[in-house]
Amino acid sequence: MIRLFKHYIPHSVVLLWLVDVLLLLGANELSWRLRAEQIGIEPGELVDRLGAHGAFAATIVLSMISVGVYGPDALRSLRFAAARLLVAISLGVIALSFVDFLIAGQHFWRSTLAYAMAFAIVLLILNRIFLSGFLGTSAFRRRVLVLGAGQRAQRLRALGDRPESGFVIVGYIAMSEAHPVVEEAIARSAIHNVTRYVENLGVSEVVLALEERRNALPLKDLLRIKTAGVHVNEFSSFLERETGRVDLDTLNPSWLIFSDGFSSGRMLSSAAKRMFDIAASILLLVLTAPVILLFALIVKVDSKGPAFYRQPRVGLYGQSFDVIKLRSMRTDAEAAGAQWASKDDPRITRVGKFIRMVRIDELPQAWTVLKGEMSFVGPRPERPQFVAELEDQLPFYAERHMVKPGITGWAQINYPYGASIEDSRNKLEYDLYYAKNYTPFLDLLIILQTLRVVLWPEGAR
Repeated sequence: MIRLFKHYIPHSVVLLWLVDVLLLLGANELSWRLRAEQIGIEPGELVDRLGAHGAFAATIVLSMISVGVYGPDALRSLRFAAARLLVAISLGVIALSFVDFLIAGQHFWRSTLAYAMAFAIVLLILNRIFLSGFLGTSAFRRRVLVLGAGQRAQRLRALGDRPESGFVIVGYIAMSEAHPVVEEAIARSAIHNVTRYVENLGVSEVVLALEERRNALPLKDLLRIKTAGVHVNEFSSFLERETGRVDLDTLNPSWLIFSDGFSSGRMLSSAAKRMFDIAASILLLVLTAPVILLFALIVKVDSKGPAFYRQPRVGLYGQSFDVIKLRSMRTDAEAAGAQWASKDDPRITRVGKFIRMVRIDELPQAWTVLKGEMSFVGPRPERPQFVAELEDQLPFYAERHMVKPGITGWAQINYPYGASIEDSRNKLEYDLYYAKNYTPFLDLLIILQTLRVVLWPEGAR
């Protein structure tokens, strides 16, 4: 994997992205030349069109990231890729047409955009057919050797067996006399030279997956492997990189303290984040004011009660604030006290079901962002009643309050909507990953991919 601003991206995705960019530039050039020939004009110098080609490629790529084109199924499912490519390119072309209309430019003629759209769809689908067929789904998979044969090693096996996995396990070494969970593991005593064994298997990474590390670290073996130029990784760090979450089952305070993350150099990033929040919240409130007012009226007509509601939530450093939303439940929804939401919740009104599905009920929260109590990106703020319960039952839950809560977040785009202790535990793993690895780049990825959640409502309630 390639680490970009503390976030890991698979090599196959990077390659796919680079080839896509080149093909998009080519598609726009082909469309320009085709249209120039049709109307009988000289196409002109290529250098004069590089700006327009770059704008076309950048817009389409951002649209593809937004709808999840570069997700786990990017090279595995042609049907998945084709459907989302069609949506992404269509959205990108609509955006370019709108921008060209606003600036009254001559860079993106409707005819050339139509040709570019057709060329792009064909070329990008062919790219996926070629890469998946020529390279295969195992392209760029790292060859991993696991030191351990217990439950942790078994978890790595299950992770590596997933079709979208970025690694393949080439062997297991049982480092203790305990009965191995992974039956094919080779006993350490049966290997004379671990370094040579690693070289013979073509291993690119060794993962330490011992059940008990106290007085059991194979320091001599690890040192020899490391000095041979093979990357050595610890179980929790490996899981964090491969899954995009912090594993609570193996988490301990010392790992959080000594592992990379929670950088002190956030002051500049936090200032930039706040400036973005102010600008974006003002723009969003201005653009969506008619929509908010329209649905406020519809909510009011649909059921008795106010159109908006305020609810206390826990924010930065555990401080309480009121979140503002369009009301999607009956006014007596919590007559019996605070409750978790549930699937097909009978408390949700007819209009409420729709506005939750398309996230319209979240729009008034832009005012909370403008006031500085929330950000656009961050862990979802929870209610004080639930926070008290979750802090008692989930370790490290309070650490998610070390960053400002957000309207959207890493957990929201990676985990289906849920409302239970177990769901909160799973979402906490993603929230801790965000708090630990926050950068503006990660914020940008989350904002872009929020569109995917809106277009394909994955568990919206």
